[in-house]
Amino acid sequence: MFMRMVYDDKLAEAAYLIGCQRTGEAIVIDPERDVDRYEKLAAANGLRIVATAETHIHADFVSGSRELAEKGARVYVSDEGDADWKYQWLDKRIGGGTYDYRLLKDGDTFMVGNIEFKAVHTPGHTPEHLCFMVTDQGGGANKPMGVATGDFVFVGDLGRPDLLESAAGFKGKADPSAHRLYQTVRKFMDWPDYLQIWPAHGAGSACGKALGAVPTSTVGYEKMFNPSVLAATSEKTFVDFILDAQPEPPLYFARMKRDNKIGPKVLGIARGGSGVGGGGVPRPKALSVNDLKSIDGRRMAIIDTRPWAAFRSGHVPGSLHLPLNSTFNTDAGSLVDENEPIVLIVEPDRVEEAVRDLIRVGLDNFAGWFDANAMEAFERAGGRLVTVDERTAEEARVLLDTESPLVLDVRRAAEFKEGHIPGAVNIAHTRLLSRLSEVPKNRHILVNCRSGARSARACSLLQKHGYQCTNLQGGMLAWEQAASLVER
Repeated sequence: MFMRMVYDDKLAEAAYLIGCQRTGEAIVIDPERDVDRYEKLAAANGLRIVATAETHIHADFVSGSRELAEKGARVYVSDEGDADWKYQWLDKRIGGGTYDYRLLKDGDTFMVGNIEFKAVHTPGHTPEHLCFMVTDQGGGANKPMGVATGDFVFVGDLGRPDLLESAAGFKGKADPSAHRLYQTVRKFMDWPDYLQIWPAHGAGSACGKALGAVPTSTVGYEKMFNPSVLAATSEKTFVDFILDAQPEPPLYFARMKRDNKIGPKVLGIARGGSGVGGGGVPRPKALSVNDLKSIDGRRMAIIDTRPWAAFRSGHVPGSLHLPLNSTFNTDAGSLVDENEPIVLIVEPDRVEEAVRDLIRVGLDNFAGWFDANAMEAFERAGGRLVTVDERTAEEARVLLDTESPLVLDVRRAAEFKEGHIPGAVNIAHTRLLSRLSEVPKNRHILVNCRSGARSARACSLLQKHGYQCTNLQGGMLAWEQAASLVER
Protein backbone atom coordinates (compact mmCIF):
# COMPACT_ATOMS: atom_id res chain seq x y z
CA MET A 1 0.00 0.00 0.00
CA PHE A 2 1.12 3.53 -0.84
CA MET A 3 -0.01 6.43 1.36
CA ARG A 4 0.99 10.09 1.32
CA MET A 5 -0.44 13.09 3.12
CA VAL A 6 -0.67 16.14 0.83
CA TYR A 7 -0.73 19.13 3.16
CA ASP A 8 -1.82 22.72 2.56
CA ASP A 9 0.09 24.78 5.13
CA LYS A 10 -2.06 27.88 4.72
CA LEU A 11 -5.42 26.20 5.23
CA ALA A 12 -3.90 23.53 7.48
CA GLU A 13 -5.72 20.94 5.36
CA ALA A 14 -4.60 17.37 4.74
CA ALA A 15 -5.66 15.19 1.83
CA TYR A 16 -4.56 11.57 1.56
CA LEU A 17 -3.45 9.78 -1.58
CA ILE A 18 -3.77 6.04 -0.94
CA GLY A 19 -2.90 3.53 -3.63
CA CYS A 20 -2.61 -0.18 -4.29
CA GLN A 21 0.82 -0.77 -5.77
CA ARG A 22 -0.20 -4.15 -7.18
CA THR A 23 -3.02 -2.80 -9.33
CA GLY A 24 -1.80 0.80 -9.73
CA GLU A 25 -5.14 2.20 -8.57
CA ALA A 26 -5.41 5.08 -6.11
CA ILE A 27 -7.94 7.21 -4.24
CA VAL A 28 -7.74 10.72 -2.81
CA ILE A 29 -9.56 11.41 0.44
CA ASP A 30 -10.68 15.02 1.00
CA PRO A 31 -8.97 16.61 -2.03
CA GLU A 32 -8.74 20.36 -2.57
CA ARG A 33 -9.84 21.92 -5.83
CA ASP A 34 -6.51 22.09 -7.71
CA VAL A 35 -6.23 18.35 -8.21
CA ASP A 36 -3.19 18.40 -10.50
CA ARG A 37 -1.00 18.08 -7.38
CA TYR A 38 -2.48 14.68 -6.56
CA GLU A 39 -2.32 13.54 -10.16
CA LYS A 40 1.38 14.38 -10.41
CA LEU A 41 2.16 12.62 -7.11
CA ALA A 42 0.22 9.54 -8.21
CA ALA A 43 1.93 9.41 -11.61
CA ALA A 44 5.36 9.80 -10.03
CA ASN A 45 4.65 6.65 -8.02
CA GLY A 46 3.16 4.55 -10.79
CA LEU A 47 -0.44 5.12 -9.75
CA ARG A 48 -3.57 6.47 -11.40
CA ILE A 49 -6.41 8.09 -9.46
CA VAL A 50 -9.60 6.07 -9.97
CA ALA A 51 -11.62 7.30 -6.98
CA THR A 52 -12.20 10.18 -4.61
CA ALA A 53 -13.85 10.20 -1.19
CA GLU A 54 -15.03 12.86 1.23
CA THR A 55 -15.41 12.58 4.96
CA HIS A 56 -18.05 15.32 4.96
CA ILE A 57 -19.28 18.49 3.26
CA HIS A 58 -16.37 20.79 3.99
CA ALA A 59 -16.66 24.39 5.19
CA ASP A 60 -13.09 25.65 4.87
CA PHE A 61 -12.11 24.87 1.28
CA VAL A 62 -13.60 23.98 -2.08
CA SER A 63 -13.58 20.22 -2.59
CA GLY A 64 -11.75 18.72 -5.56
CA SER A 65 -13.98 15.65 -5.81
CA ARG A 66 -16.04 17.09 -8.66
CA GLU A 67 -12.84 17.97 -10.55
CA LEU A 68 -11.68 14.36 -10.25
CA ALA A 69 -15.14 13.03 -11.11
CA GLU A 70 -15.05 15.02 -14.37
CA LYS A 71 -11.86 13.10 -15.17
CA GLY A 72 -13.59 9.76 -14.56
CA ALA A 73 -12.88 9.06 -10.89
CA ARG A 74 -15.59 7.30 -8.91
CA VAL A 75 -17.00 9.35 -6.03
CA TYR A 76 -17.63 7.94 -2.54
CA VAL A 77 -19.59 10.27 -0.26
CA SER A 78 -21.92 10.06 2.73
CA ASP A 79 -25.60 9.23 2.57
CA GLU A 80 -26.01 9.88 6.28
CA GLY A 81 -27.56 13.04 7.72
CA ASP A 82 -30.89 14.62 6.83
CA ALA A 83 -32.01 16.32 3.62
CA ASP A 84 -29.94 19.44 4.35
CA TRP A 85 -26.75 17.37 4.24
CA LYS A 86 -27.06 15.50 0.97
CA TYR A 87 -24.76 16.02 -2.02
CA GLN A 88 -26.71 17.67 -4.83
CA TRP A 89 -24.20 17.60 -7.72
CA LEU A 90 -23.71 13.89 -8.32
CA ASP A 91 -26.24 13.79 -11.19
CA LYS A 92 -25.07 17.06 -12.77
CA ARG A 93 -22.07 16.17 -14.88
CA ILE A 94 -20.84 19.01 -17.07
CA GLY A 95 -22.44 18.50 -20.47
CA GLY A 96 -25.16 16.28 -19.02
CA GLY A 97 -25.40 12.92 -17.33
CA THR A 98 -24.45 11.49 -13.97
CA TYR A 99 -21.08 11.00 -12.35
CA ASP A 100 -19.89 7.53 -11.31
CA TYR A 101 -20.67 7.57 -7.59
CA ARG A 102 -21.67 5.53 -4.59
CA LEU A 103 -23.45 6.82 -1.48
CA LEU A 104 -22.25 5.32 1.79
CA LYS A 105 -23.96 4.39 5.03
CA ASP A 106 -22.34 3.38 8.32
CA GLY A 107 -20.50 0.10 7.89
CA ASP A 108 -20.38 0.13 4.10
CA THR A 109 -17.11 -0.96 2.49
CA PHE A 110 -15.50 -0.52 -0.90
CA MET A 111 -12.23 -1.53 -2.53
CA VAL A 112 -9.55 0.39 -4.38
CA GLY A 113 -7.29 -2.28 -5.77
CA ASN A 114 -6.61 -4.61 -2.83
CA ILE A 115 -7.25 -1.95 -0.19
CA GLU A 116 -10.51 -1.96 1.76
CA PHE A 117 -12.15 1.22 3.00
CA LYS A 118 -14.87 0.99 5.65
CA ALA A 119 -17.20 3.93 6.28
CA VAL A 120 -17.90 4.73 9.93
CA HIS A 121 -20.62 7.29 10.67
CA THR A 122 -19.19 9.86 13.12
CA PRO A 123 -21.71 12.71 13.44
CA GLY A 124 -21.19 15.81 15.56
CA HIS A 125 -19.00 18.12 13.53
CA THR A 126 -21.60 17.65 10.80
CA PRO A 127 -24.56 15.25 10.65
CA GLU A 128 -23.30 13.28 7.63
CA HIS A 129 -19.66 12.93 8.73
CA LEU A 130 -17.83 9.68 7.94
CA CYS A 131 -14.42 8.29 8.85
CA PHE A 132 -12.69 5.72 6.65
CA MET A 133 -10.92 2.74 8.20
CA VAL A 134 -8.23 1.44 5.85
CA THR A 135 -7.16 -2.22 5.60
CA ASP A 136 -4.34 -3.33 3.28
CA GLN A 137 -5.71 -6.71 2.25
CA GLY A 138 -3.11 -6.94 -0.49
CA GLY A 139 -0.46 -7.02 2.21
CA GLY A 140 -2.25 -9.85 4.00
CA ALA A 141 -3.89 -7.74 6.73
CA ASN A 142 -7.40 -8.47 7.98
CA LYS A 143 -7.59 -5.48 10.36
CA PRO A 144 -7.33 -1.77 9.58
CA MET A 145 -3.98 -0.05 10.08
CA GLY A 146 -5.37 3.49 10.20
CA VAL A 147 -8.41 5.69 9.87
CA ALA A 148 -8.90 8.91 7.92
CA THR A 149 -10.79 10.83 10.58
CA GLY A 150 -11.70 13.94 8.60
CA ASP A 151 -12.91 16.60 11.03
CA PHE A 152 -13.89 14.19 13.79
CA VAL A 153 -10.64 13.48 15.66
CA PHE A 154 -7.63 15.73 15.27
CA VAL A 155 -4.30 15.52 17.03
CA GLY A 156 -5.15 17.10 20.38
CA ASP A 157 -8.69 18.18 19.56
CA LEU A 158 -12.06 17.29 18.04
CA GLY A 159 -13.91 18.93 15.18
CA ARG A 160 -16.03 21.78 16.47
CA PRO A 161 -19.79 21.09 16.55
CA ASP A 162 -20.91 24.73 16.38
CA LEU A 163 -20.23 25.45 12.69
CA LEU A 164 -23.73 24.47 11.59
CA GLU A 165 -24.93 27.45 13.60
CA SER A 166 -22.01 29.88 13.68
CA ALA A 167 -20.93 29.47 10.05
CA ALA A 168 -23.74 27.83 8.06
CA GLY A 169 -26.53 29.77 9.78
CA PHE A 170 -28.60 26.86 11.10
CA LYS A 171 -29.94 28.43 14.28
CA GLY A 172 -30.07 26.32 17.42
CA LYS A 173 -27.82 23.56 16.03
CA ALA A 174 -24.67 24.02 18.13
CA ASP A 175 -25.95 22.43 21.34
CA PRO A 176 -27.61 19.36 19.77
CA SER A 177 -24.55 18.85 17.58
CA ALA A 178 -22.33 18.90 20.68
CA HIS A 179 -24.52 16.25 22.30
CA ARG A 180 -24.31 14.16 19.14
CA LEU A 181 -20.53 14.52 19.13
CA TYR A 182 -20.43 13.28 22.72
CA GLN A 183 -22.17 10.06 21.68
CA THR A 184 -19.69 9.65 18.83
CA VAL A 185 -16.77 10.10 21.22
CA ARG A 186 -18.17 7.34 23.43
CA LYS A 187 -18.08 5.02 20.39
CA PHE A 188 -14.56 6.21 19.60
CA MET A 189 -13.46 4.83 22.98
CA ASP A 190 -14.12 1.33 21.60
CA TRP A 191 -11.79 1.78 18.62
CA PRO A 192 -8.52 -0.22 18.83
CA ASP A 193 -5.70 1.77 20.38
CA TYR A 194 -3.21 0.74 17.69
CA LEU A 195 -5.12 2.47 14.86
CA GLN A 196 -3.25 5.34 13.27
CA ILE A 197 -5.21 8.60 13.04
CA TRP A 198 -4.96 10.55 9.78
CA PRO A 199 -6.85 13.82 10.37
CA ALA A 200 -8.01 16.33 7.76
CA HIS A 201 -6.52 19.33 9.57
CA GLY A 202 -3.59 20.43 11.70
CA ALA A 203 -2.59 23.43 13.80
CA GLY A 204 -3.99 26.70 12.49
CA SER A 205 -7.27 25.33 11.18
CA ALA A 206 -10.46 27.10 12.25
CA CYS A 207 -12.27 23.73 12.35
CA GLY A 208 -11.19 23.31 15.98
CA LYS A 209 -9.77 25.46 18.76
CA ALA A 210 -6.57 23.68 19.83
CA LEU A 211 -5.29 21.44 17.05
CA GLY A 212 -1.81 20.02 17.49
CA ALA A 213 1.10 20.63 15.11
CA VAL A 214 2.02 16.92 14.90
CA PRO A 215 0.53 15.58 11.64
CA THR A 216 -0.72 12.17 12.79
CA SER A 217 -1.42 10.24 15.98
CA THR A 218 -2.99 7.01 17.23
CA VAL A 219 -6.35 6.26 18.77
CA GLY A 220 -4.69 5.16 22.00
CA TYR A 221 -2.67 8.34 22.34
CA GLU A 222 -5.72 10.55 21.75
CA LYS A 223 -7.70 8.59 24.34
CA MET A 224 -4.99 9.34 26.88
CA PHE A 225 -4.09 12.96 26.07
CA ASN A 226 -6.66 14.69 23.85
CA PRO A 227 -8.29 17.34 26.11
CA SER A 228 -11.59 17.22 24.22
CA VAL A 229 -11.77 13.43 24.52
CA LEU A 230 -10.82 13.61 28.20
CA ALA A 231 -13.63 16.11 28.77
CA ALA A 232 -16.16 13.38 27.94
CA THR A 233 -16.45 12.29 31.58
CA SER A 234 -20.10 13.30 31.42
CA GLU A 235 -22.30 14.64 28.66
CA LYS A 236 -22.77 18.05 30.28
CA THR A 237 -19.08 18.46 31.02
CA PHE A 238 -18.22 17.59 27.44
CA VAL A 239 -20.82 19.89 25.87
CA ASP A 240 -19.76 22.84 28.03
CA PHE A 241 -16.10 22.24 27.21
CA ILE A 242 -16.43 21.71 23.47
CA LEU A 243 -18.61 24.79 22.91
CA ASP A 244 -16.50 27.12 25.06
CA ALA A 245 -14.18 29.66 23.39
CA GLN A 246 -14.55 28.39 19.84
CA PRO A 247 -13.10 31.05 17.50
CA GLU A 248 -15.35 32.99 15.14
CA PRO A 249 -15.50 31.09 11.84
CA PRO A 250 -14.21 32.97 8.79
CA LEU A 251 -16.95 34.54 6.73
CA TYR A 252 -16.39 32.34 3.69
CA PHE A 253 -17.18 29.11 5.58
CA ALA A 254 -20.89 29.47 4.80
CA ARG A 255 -20.14 29.71 1.07
CA MET A 256 -17.97 26.62 1.15
CA LYS A 257 -20.72 24.56 2.79
CA ARG A 258 -23.14 25.77 0.13
CA ASP A 259 -20.81 25.22 -2.83
CA ASN A 260 -19.57 21.81 -1.73
CA LYS A 261 -23.15 20.66 -1.26
CA ILE A 262 -24.67 21.95 -4.50
CA GLY A 263 -21.51 21.42 -6.55
CA PRO A 264 -18.32 23.49 -6.92
CA LYS A 265 -17.69 25.09 -10.30
CA VAL A 266 -15.33 23.01 -12.42
CA LEU A 267 -12.11 24.95 -12.91
CA GLY A 268 -11.93 24.38 -16.63
CA ILE A 269 -14.99 26.60 -17.03
CA ALA A 270 -14.29 29.04 -14.16
CA ARG A 271 -14.67 32.73 -14.94
CA GLY A 272 -11.74 34.98 -15.76
CA GLY A 273 -8.18 34.35 -16.86
CA SER A 274 -6.66 33.73 -20.27
CA GLY A 275 -6.91 29.98 -20.17
CA VAL A 276 -6.11 27.22 -17.75
CA GLY A 277 -2.89 25.72 -16.51
CA GLY A 278 -2.14 22.20 -15.41
CA GLY A 279 -5.18 20.63 -13.80
CA GLY A 280 -7.42 23.54 -14.87
CA VAL A 281 -5.81 26.22 -12.69
CA PRO A 282 -6.73 29.68 -14.10
CA ARG A 283 -3.99 31.90 -15.55
CA PRO A 284 -5.00 35.55 -15.10
CA LYS A 285 -3.71 37.98 -17.71
CA ALA A 286 -0.90 40.42 -16.94
CA LEU A 287 -2.07 44.04 -16.66
CA SER A 288 -0.22 47.10 -17.92
CA VAL A 289 0.10 50.41 -16.09
CA ASN A 290 -2.73 51.82 -18.20
CA ASP A 291 -4.87 48.77 -17.44
CA LEU A 292 -4.41 49.30 -13.71
CA LYS A 293 -5.19 53.02 -14.03
CA SER A 294 -8.62 52.07 -15.41
CA ILE A 295 -9.47 49.76 -12.49
CA ASP A 296 -12.11 51.00 -10.03
CA GLY A 297 -11.46 49.61 -6.54
CA ARG A 298 -15.08 50.19 -5.60
CA ARG A 299 -16.24 47.68 -8.22
CA MET A 300 -13.41 45.18 -8.08
CA ALA A 301 -11.38 43.46 -5.41
CA ILE A 302 -7.83 44.77 -5.77
CA ILE A 303 -5.76 42.39 -3.67
CA ASP A 304 -2.44 44.06 -2.84
CA THR A 305 0.01 41.49 -1.48
CA ARG A 306 2.86 43.90 -0.73
CA PRO A 307 4.16 44.42 2.86
CA TRP A 308 2.20 46.77 5.10
CA ALA A 309 4.80 49.54 5.01
CA ALA A 310 4.62 49.71 1.22
CA PHE A 311 0.82 49.47 1.16
CA ARG A 312 0.39 52.10 3.87
CA SER A 313 2.60 54.62 2.11
CA GLY A 314 0.78 54.29 -1.22
CA HIS A 315 -1.79 51.97 -2.79
CA VAL A 316 -4.45 52.03 -5.49
CA PRO A 317 -7.70 53.42 -4.02
CA GLY A 318 -9.99 50.64 -2.82
CA SER A 319 -7.20 48.07 -2.51
CA LEU A 320 -7.23 45.40 0.17
CA HIS A 321 -4.02 44.77 2.11
CA LEU A 322 -3.70 40.98 1.96
CA PRO A 323 -0.09 39.84 2.27
CA LEU A 324 0.66 36.47 0.71
CA ASN A 325 1.37 34.75 4.02
CA SER A 326 -0.08 31.89 6.05
CA THR A 327 -3.46 33.60 6.49
CA PHE A 328 -3.90 34.78 2.90
CA ASN A 329 -6.65 32.28 1.96
CA THR A 330 -8.65 32.90 5.12
CA ASP A 331 -8.30 36.69 4.94
CA ALA A 332 -9.18 36.85 1.24
CA GLY A 333 -12.13 34.50 1.70
CA SER A 334 -13.43 36.76 4.46
CA LEU A 335 -12.74 40.20 2.95
CA VAL A 336 -13.53 39.61 -0.73
CA ASP A 337 -17.07 39.11 -2.00
CA GLU A 338 -17.42 36.00 -4.14
CA ASN A 339 -18.84 37.99 -7.09
CA GLU A 340 -16.14 40.66 -7.21
CA PRO A 341 -13.71 40.51 -10.15
CA ILE A 342 -10.20 40.14 -8.70
CA VAL A 343 -7.09 42.09 -9.58
CA LEU A 344 -3.89 40.81 -7.99
CA ILE A 345 -0.96 43.09 -7.21
CA VAL A 346 1.71 40.47 -6.72
CA GLU A 347 5.30 39.59 -7.59
CA PRO A 348 5.43 37.67 -10.90
CA ASP A 349 6.93 34.51 -9.41
CA ARG A 350 4.08 34.27 -6.91
CA VAL A 351 1.09 34.66 -9.25
CA GLU A 352 0.36 30.94 -9.39
CA GLU A 353 0.65 30.64 -5.60
CA ALA A 354 -1.87 33.43 -5.11
CA VAL A 355 -4.25 31.97 -7.70
CA ARG A 356 -4.14 28.51 -6.12
CA ASP A 357 -4.75 29.99 -2.68
CA LEU A 358 -7.77 31.92 -3.91
CA ILE A 359 -9.43 29.16 -5.91
CA ARG A 360 -9.20 26.90 -2.87
CA VAL A 361 -11.61 29.25 -1.06
CA GLY A 362 -13.89 29.70 -4.06
CA LEU A 363 -12.49 32.96 -5.45
CA ASP A 364 -11.87 32.42 -9.16
CA ASN A 365 -13.21 35.51 -10.97
CA PHE A 366 -9.84 36.91 -12.07
CA ALA A 367 -9.59 40.17 -14.02
CA GLY A 368 -5.80 40.08 -14.12
CA TRP A 369 -2.59 40.71 -12.19
CA PHE A 370 -0.13 43.60 -11.92
CA ASP A 371 3.54 43.38 -11.02
CA ALA A 372 3.98 44.51 -7.41
CA ASN A 373 7.45 45.77 -8.31
CA ALA A 374 6.01 48.26 -10.81
CA MET A 375 4.05 50.48 -8.44
CA GLU A 376 6.55 53.34 -8.85
CA ALA A 377 6.09 53.15 -12.62
CA PHE A 378 2.32 53.27 -12.03
CA GLU A 379 2.68 56.44 -9.96
CA ARG A 380 5.07 58.07 -12.45
CA ALA A 381 2.51 57.43 -15.18
CA GLY A 382 -0.07 59.41 -13.24
CA GLY A 383 -1.67 56.56 -11.33
CA ARG A 384 -3.36 57.73 -8.16
CA LEU A 385 -2.18 56.31 -4.83
CA VAL A 386 -3.63 56.84 -1.36
CA THR A 387 -2.26 56.21 2.13
CA VAL A 388 -3.53 54.75 5.42
CA ASP A 389 -3.21 56.64 8.69
CA GLU A 390 -1.33 54.82 11.46
CA ARG A 391 -0.54 56.03 14.98
CA THR A 392 1.69 54.81 17.80
CA ALA A 393 0.11 53.95 21.15
CA GLU A 394 1.08 57.37 22.52
CA GLU A 395 -0.35 59.15 19.49
CA ALA A 396 -3.50 57.03 19.67
CA ARG A 397 -4.10 58.14 23.26
CA VAL A 398 -3.96 61.77 22.10
CA LEU A 399 -6.36 60.92 19.26
CA LEU A 400 -8.79 59.36 21.76
CA ASP A 401 -8.67 62.46 23.94
CA THR A 402 -9.08 64.97 21.12
CA GLU A 403 -11.34 63.33 18.53
CA SER A 404 -13.13 60.54 20.45
CA PRO A 405 -12.98 57.98 17.63
CA LEU A 406 -14.80 54.68 17.80
CA VAL A 407 -12.33 51.97 18.85
CA LEU A 408 -12.83 48.84 16.75
CA ASP A 409 -11.06 45.76 18.08
CA VAL A 410 -10.82 43.13 15.34
CA ARG A 411 -9.41 40.28 17.44
CA ARG A 412 -11.34 37.14 18.31
CA ALA A 413 -13.92 37.42 21.08
CA ALA A 414 -11.83 35.28 23.44
CA GLU A 415 -8.87 37.66 23.02
CA PHE A 416 -11.09 40.69 23.52
CA LYS A 417 -12.39 39.34 26.82
CA GLU A 418 -8.86 39.07 28.16
CA GLY A 419 -8.41 42.83 27.93
CA HIS A 420 -9.19 45.69 25.55
CA ILE A 421 -9.10 49.45 25.14
CA PRO A 422 -11.92 50.98 27.21
CA GLY A 423 -15.13 51.41 25.23
CA ALA A 424 -13.94 49.31 22.29
CA VAL A 425 -16.34 47.45 20.04
CA ASN A 426 -15.34 43.91 19.05
CA ILE A 427 -15.84 42.48 15.55
CA ALA A 428 -13.37 39.83 14.38
CA HIS A 429 -11.69 40.90 11.13
CA THR A 430 -12.84 37.68 9.43
CA ARG A 431 -16.48 38.67 10.09
CA LEU A 432 -16.18 42.43 9.48
CA LEU A 433 -17.41 42.49 5.86
CA SER A 434 -20.77 41.08 6.94
CA ARG A 435 -21.07 43.54 9.84
CA LEU A 436 -20.03 46.84 8.27
CA SER A 437 -23.51 48.23 8.94
CA GLU A 438 -22.65 48.15 12.66
CA VAL A 439 -19.71 50.52 12.13
CA PRO A 440 -20.83 54.18 11.92
CA LYS A 441 -19.54 56.21 8.98
CA ASN A 442 -19.93 59.52 10.81
CA ARG A 443 -17.11 58.77 13.27
CA HIS A 444 -13.39 58.28 12.85
CA ILE A 445 -12.43 54.64 13.52
CA LEU A 446 -9.34 53.60 15.50
CA VAL A 447 -8.69 49.95 14.64
CA ASN A 448 -6.62 47.59 16.76
CA CYS A 449 -5.74 43.92 17.08
CA ARG A 450 -2.96 42.13 18.96
CA SER A 451 0.05 43.29 16.93
CA GLY A 452 -1.30 45.55 14.19
CA ALA A 453 -1.47 43.00 11.37
CA ARG A 454 -5.15 42.02 11.40
CA SER A 455 -6.14 45.63 12.06
CA ALA A 456 -4.13 46.71 9.00
CA ARG A 457 -6.22 44.38 6.83
CA ALA A 458 -9.39 45.62 8.49
CA CYS A 459 -8.36 49.23 7.85
CA SER A 460 -7.97 48.53 4.15
CA LEU A 461 -11.48 47.04 4.05
CA LEU A 462 -12.95 50.00 5.91
CA GLN A 463 -11.14 52.46 3.67
CA LYS A 464 -12.44 50.63 0.57
CA HIS A 465 -15.98 51.13 1.87
CA GLY A 466 -15.60 54.84 2.59
CA TYR A 467 -14.62 54.94 6.27
CA GLN A 468 -12.04 57.25 7.83
CA CYS A 469 -9.82 55.05 9.94
CA THR A 470 -6.49 54.81 11.75
CA ASN A 471 -4.46 51.71 12.48
CA LEU A 472 -2.99 51.27 15.96
CA GLN A 473 0.67 50.53 15.30
CA GLY A 474 1.77 47.46 17.24
CA GLY A 475 -1.76 46.75 18.46
CA MET A 476 -2.56 45.77 22.04
CA LEU A 477 1.01 44.68 22.63
CA ALA A 478 2.19 48.25 22.08
CA TRP A 479 -0.81 49.69 23.94
CA GLU A 480 -0.09 47.68 27.06
CA GLN A 481 3.66 48.30 26.81
CA ALA A 482 2.91 52.02 26.89
CA ALA A 483 1.08 51.43 30.21
CA SER A 484 -2.23 52.52 28.72
CA LEU A 485 -5.51 51.68 30.41
CA VAL A 486 -6.96 48.25 29.66
CA GLU A 487 -10.56 47.24 30.36
CA ARG A 488 -11.41 43.68 31.32
